[in-house]
Amino acid sequence: MRIGELAAAAGTSPKTLRFYESVGLFPPPRRTLNGYRDYPENAIYRLDFIRRGQSAGLSLVRIGEILRIRDAGQAPCAHVDTLLATRLDEIDQQIADLLQLRQTVADLQSASRTVDPATCQAETICRYL
Repeated sequence: MRIGELAAAAGTSPKTLRFYESVGLFPPPRRTLNGYRDYPENAIYRLDFIRRGQSAGLSLVRIGEILRIRDAGQAPCAHVDTLLATRLDEIDQQIADLLQLRQTVADLQSASRTVDPATCQAETICRYL
């Protein structure tokens, strides 16, 4: 299957496929006699996996690690479990950071409603930020 056909079937662009190839997520495909990339039919499964990994918040580097393990003939389950545990920790930290930020902004907004603007000093621009 040519690059345009694979891209259309996967809902992506040929540019994305070339990028994935350049960073090692796709092995270089066979070339036809006239030089066109000729991907195997099962290449769409690899693209689907990359997309699923991205939707879980994994970086392309991490997705590449998983693909290399699979390409070496091993099941990447233990590695994926570790990556997902790490990703959960990162998400939990992001949630905690966002909750703290929300509280800070709520406190600033609450304070901003109680002060007379005439008492603000011009050199501070705004005392709430």
